[in-house]
Amino acid sequence: MCGITGLFHLNADLAPPSRSLLRAMVCAIEHRGPDEFGYYRDARVGLGHARLSIVDLSSGQQPMSNEDDAVWVVFNGEIFNFVELRAELEALGHRFKTHSDTEVIVHAWESWGEAAFVRFNGQFAIALYDTRQRCLVLSRDRLGKRPLFLHSADGVLRFASEVKAIFADPRVRRALSPAGVAETFTFWGARAPTTVFEGVEELRPGYTRVYQHDGSAREAAYWQPDFPRVQPRGAFERDLRSLDACAEGLRERLQRAADLRMLRADVPVGAYLSGGIDSSYIATLARHAAPGRFHTFSLRFEDPEYDETPYQRLMVSRLDSEHHEVVARRQDIAEVFPTVVWHAEKPLLRTGPAPLFLLSRLVREVGLKVVLTGEGSDEILGGYDIFREAKVRRYWARSPDSACRPRLFERLYPYLSRSPAAARGMALSFWQRGLDKPDDPTFSHGPRWSSAQGLMRYFSAGWRAATAAAPDPVAGLVASLPAAFAQWDPLGQAQYLEMVTLLAPYILSSQGDRMLMGNSVEGRFPFLDSEVIDFANALPARWKLNVLDEKHILKQCARAVLPAEILSRPKQPYRAPDALCFVSPDAPEWVREVTTEAALADTGVFDPRAVAQLLAKGRKRAAEGDGQFSNADNMAVVGVLSTQLLDARLVKAAPRVEGPAVTFRTVIDRVAG
Repeated sequence: MCGITGLFHLNADLAPPSRSLLRAMVCAIEHRGPDEFGYYRDARVGLGHARLSIVDLSSGQQPMSNEDDAVWVVFNGEIFNFVELRAELEALGHRFKTHSDTEVIVHAWESWGEAAFVRFNGQFAIALYDTRQRCLVLSRDRLGKRPLFLHSADGVLRFASEVKAIFADPRVRRALSPAGVAETFTFWGARAPTTVFEGVEELRPGYTRVYQHDGSAREAAYWQPDFPRVQPRGAFERDLRSLDACAEGLRERLQRAADLRMLRADVPVGAYLSGGIDSSYIATLARHAAPGRFHTFSLRFEDPEYDETPYQRLMVSRLDSEHHEVVARRQDIAEVFPTVVWHAEKPLLRTGPAPLFLLSRLVREVGLKVVLTGEGSDEILGGYDIFREAKVRRYWARSPDSACRPRLFERLYPYLSRSPAAARGMALSFWQRGLDKPDDPTFSHGPRWSSAQGLMRYFSAGWRAATAAAPDPVAGLVASLPAAFAQWDPLGQAQYLEMVTLLAPYILSSQGDRMLMGNSVEGRFPFLDSEVIDFANALPARWKLNVLDEKHILKQCARAVLPAEILSRPKQPYRAPDALCFVSPDAPEWVREVTTEAALADTGVFDPRAVAQLLAKGRKRAAEGDGQFSNADNMAVVGVLSTQLLDARLVKAAPRVEGPAVTFRTVIDRVAG
């Protein structure tokens, strides 16, 4: 894993990219790759790289080229099938000088052009410069595991793994975007290409963009999710595959995915262990792939509502691993939250990223650089409550006057100290939203999005007007849906919406890449292997969500290797304490500093009076010992604080442009003098 950055002059008359600017941009993302640094520069392009050395430690330095130095690349990520691709390319006559996956990229480009990217099974953000064609090629993995941001102004394209590297250029104006903030306060994250910063966009997952020497650009998708079509009423069910056959197919692909991610590394690889079925199964497969010394890492909570320690300890005893754990307290979350927001580079509506940052810090302290996680299972195998909610709501919509059908909601939230079903009237009112429109493409997610949008009532009058004038987030999403969307089964539709609105913008970004790379740790996700995704997406919906049994097929896969206590335990999605972290008397001083009337007025996003009332309400509840906040209040407190921190630390404060540890080891400078 690494950090990449660079500049491409769309106007040939500009002076060559500045070496000092390239260094400043690399310094801004030094944490992503503290092992080695390098750059390439000529009259039109500059490529910068910060390396976290994992594959081919001795000769995998970047920027890297082909045989005749005509194609150069900087690359963030891993191509897990690089050994197989290298064999193909060698058969075509290509000669390799390293054993790295990076070198496969330049040769694959020479032989296959843009068709190369669909062949890559991995997680990547790539910037490739072809001196013969005089073009810059940018590409991002299928689901957006690795980030890539862009900014174009004054004839210069800037790109980087993180926005702070783009902001290292003093010519770039820093400001929050009403459109991006509106998307965040709808989906929990802005969908690419939108970001929360004016003038900054993000390359969409599964896309390649090519900039030509004349400054023109074109973009195309090389991969998009696809799902089974709904059978017409009365039609014969054509998919006759049995559950056992499908489970065996999934098991084989997951084992292969775990093997690749354990064995294709020249450093030790550990695993996260939450105590749920996803991480437990991946850790078991990883143990099978690489017997011997094996490290596991768990996150524990001081608050019993969020803690899963007994299940974690059970799996540790089964795996016989060297286990490490960190206990996240409310005070820990509050203290680290400013650093978390700086790394996330976006407003957060939950504190979930903060404990994960503490966990990746533990991984680094133990001496590891790579961990496997169970991320992606819920999205590809129908594990989230929102999928079960949608199924119950569709069932209810067929008989909206029924008093029995909505009682199915009572089965969905055993892990909450206050289940939504307990506040029956309020919960039913929430789930009834859109019940009369079961054919609406947003049927599954509409209630959640409208609930998040309700937080905009805390915006100032100016920001309410600005976000109202911005494109409507939901309408924009609907307009971008694939042509086949209406033909997919309802679960496939809901899975697609989850992938494009939550998985890429929040789960893989705010909780994934940013919290891992903030401590120079690479995460690998077997559930998001290319073969696994395509196989899972093609499965019949009934094998993923069987009545209300989520991830039914995964339980079939894991039955032979996981203890019954893990398989049969009620689902407990990852959660962390939210508002309570910030409203106690011993809350850090920064909470007060960013929520003074002056600080709120200076940012301009929130109404100071509304925020004061919100925080007073929270402090009163905390003082009374109630400790319970509504979902809306939790998100509002976290959303206000994170937005204020983001403005203070990434908009008003200039990025660090010096790093004493940044000394370029790889230097290819084709600028005279």
